[in-house]
Amino acid sequence: MRSSNICGQVQLRCISRLLTGALCIASICMVSAVQAQKKKTVKPVSEKVMQSVYQQVKTPYKYGLVMVPRSNDKKMDCPSIFQKDGKWYMVYIVFDGRGYETWLAESEDLLHWDTKGKLMAFSDSTDWDANQKAGYIALGSMKWGGKYQWQSYQGKHWMSYFGGNSTGYEKGLLSLSIAWTEQDPSRVHPWRRLGHPVLMSTDKDVRWWENHTQYKSTVIWDKEKHTGHPFIMYYNANGDSLSKTRGAERIGMAVSDDMIHWQRYLKDPVLDHFQGITGDPVIQKIGNLYVMFYFGAFWKDRGGAFNRFACSYDLIHWTDWKGENLIEPSKDYDNMFAHKSFVLKHKGVVYHYYCAVNKAGQRGIAVATSKDLGTSELHFVAPPVKKKKAK
Repeated sequence: MRSSNICGQVQLRCISRLLTGALCIASICMVSAVQAQKKKTVKPVSEKVMQSVYQQVKTPYKYGLVMVPRSNDKKMDCPSIFQKDGKWYMVYIVFDGRGYETWLAESEDLLHWDTKGKLMAFSDSTDWDANQKAGYIALGSMKWGGKYQWQSYQGKHWMSYFGGNSTGYEKGLLSLSIAWTEQDPSRVHPWRRLGHPVLMSTDKDVRWWENHTQYKSTVIWDKEKHTGHPFIMYYNANGDSLSKTRGAERIGMAVSDDMIHWQRYLKDPVLDHFQGITGDPVIQKIGNLYVMFYFGAFWKDRGGAFNRFACSYDLIHWTDWKGENLIEPSKDYDNMFAHKSFVLKHKGVVYHYYCAVNKAGQRGIAVATSKDLGTSELHFVAPPVKKKKAK
């Protein structure tokens, strides 16, 4: 009997210890879950802060055109800018009827620009990106009012770009990829390309909002690793419609640890206006706040194309500005569209570069500023002559 009682007591003690251990583990898990939840808690961007950002970034003075094509068979678009050795450089794209190529220009004062040459050009017809190479600076400095240096990673400077093999204005399957150089990025030379897309609308893990076409991207170096990865690509894409011409464009995210291999992040886009276009994101950091400049077009509550912004503390959750547009059509050179931002601050002046399109379909690059710097003397060439309809 005694032996039986001892065995029973031992069993009870063991069960008690197991229950205590389980409770301890459960408590630890609950504490960890609470801590994780606290870490995930996102500080909202208040209306007061959003208004403060607007006051800091607004540019009421339109200086005018700073880059225009020499003929009507070309269109300029999508500027991105960096500084090196006291000079400024603009990476931009040119469409000539066949497709996009990526070019470089130089400036001493951010107002007067000289074209230097091509960085990515049309290539062999067997290339997946033979007829479309629209490139943008990757890993540019995000510091508002900083030096705007083009940061290198592993001894290379990088660009993200969208490419494709079809000819025409954004025709066919357009996909995202990466290019790089080990040479001076302020000098014209051919850039090396990965040789295949990193994100495609035909991927197995493609999201619902990007299952037609990918467009412009911007890649930042997030050294705080808000997503757990150092590199974030924001890009806009078309999807969510049986008709590709009617599907909306939205902005979403992908992440990488090495700039070569990319994976989608989040199931849904980070900015979505449910109609028309939300696209061409560019990021700046003002204090501890990230500001995404982007353009909208053909929304339900406003027509045309215009530039706006959104803000975030963690690069994942974004608060959209509800006030006035930063840039919108108002001049004869941008009376059709005034869109696609690149915004920087230098010596106390904010420069908001954008793509200006007039009602004749001419497309160039203009700038608006926070201080009145006068008026540009640059103009489009004479517009194309409209063909008379046969009677």
